[in-house]
Amino acid sequence: MSESTFLISLISGACAGVSTDLAFFPIDTIKTRLQAKGGFFANGGYKGIYRGLGSCVVASAPLASLFFVTYDTLKRDLVPYVSSPGGRHMIAASMGEIAACFVRVPAEVIKQRAQAAHLGNSTSWSNLVHILKNSLNEGVIRGLYRGWNTTIMREIPFTIIQFPLYEWLKVQWLENVWFVPEGGVKGAACGMIAGGVAAALTTPLDVIKTRIMLHKERISVVKLVKGLIREEGAGALFNGIVPRTCWISCGGAIFLGCYEFVHNELMKIRDITKKLE
Repeated sequence: MSESTFLISLISGACAGVSTDLAFFPIDTIKTRLQAKGGFFANGGYKGIYRGLGSCVVASAPLASLFFVTYDTLKRDLVPYVSSPGGRHMIAASMGEIAACFVRVPAEVIKQRAQAAHLGNSTSWSNLVHILKNSLNEGVIRGLYRGWNTTIMREIPFTIIQFPLYEWLKVQWLENVWFVPEGGVKGAACGMIAGGVAAALTTPLDVIKTRIMLHKERISVVKLVKGLIREEGAGALFNGIVPRTCWISCGGAIFLGCYEFVHNELMKIRDITKKLE
């Protein structure tokens, strides 16, 4: 990847990540409280709806940048090795999510503990300090990366549904929706559909991930799922599906729409600069 292309992916991803998280954070809080043990009102209800925003905003730019730098690089570099466009997009998106999760997981652990009032009316900072203080028992890495496996287990299925569908929809847009402007509008429309479909299908994985991150002690996925179904029924695996689907569908519109818009504008600036040189 050339330096200019790298910077374009980096900046576009950062803009997309921050704008999405700022716009839809309250819906994410509602979703987290619906999924947490005890239900919505037991975990804070509508109070402190922006609690945990700090860790989210700090992490959103680097994690989105990591994703798009990896995704844009691999989907191009895999062309000689993987003939199927869908296969390339699945591999590139999966690797992008793994890279992003090095930032996403600690941010989500802190954010969700704040959202679910894990320490009462706590902030992102106080939850981070609490994890660091208890590092002798759990370890800093284990504490901050609790739920790593289940986050990867959720994100990779999500991304191998979302991005091949997103790229396919963009092709269909170019072939059939000739009367609507491209750029950010195209990215927003395709991102909304792809994000909504992927969100609905992966809700059970998201519920499991949330419960593990909020659990006071380490617990295996199998044990947690068995206990959840026994105590709350299988339907609990779909807790929060409506706000999650709405949030990610609308978030996909902003995330990918913003990415496409900023990316296209920066490409135009780069091309103009090259002509003037």
